[in-house]
Amino acid sequence: MNCFKVIPALGWLVLSAIFLVGGEFLSKKWGQLPSIGLTVGAVGAYALGGLLWLPALLHRNELARMGMLWYLLTTPATVLLGVLVFHEHLTPTQWVGVVLALIALGLLT
Repeated sequence: MNCFKVIPALGWLVLSAIFLVGGEFLSKKWGQLPSIGLTVGAVGAYALGGLLWLPALLHRNELARMGMLWYLLTTPATVLLGVLVFHEHLTPTQWVGVVLALIALGLLT
């Protein structure tokens, strides 16, 4: 298990977040044009993202704090993915909600 401690906790969280956002990308693509390949890719990305979360807990076994940090990484990445890549529109009220959610998550860490 010491091999998992080579990468710091934040590194594992970033890797986990990258795979979650990859899963979000693939699932959005699947929603546009369903296929077995996109299904397997999305499920695989989500699963790997979940597995990469576990070594972070070896470093800091603080579920609440680590979970909030993970959400601070994934929430803006997912919003930006939707807005910048898929050209989804958020209303000003929704943008305020995103900012307030990020502030709340930051305060919880």
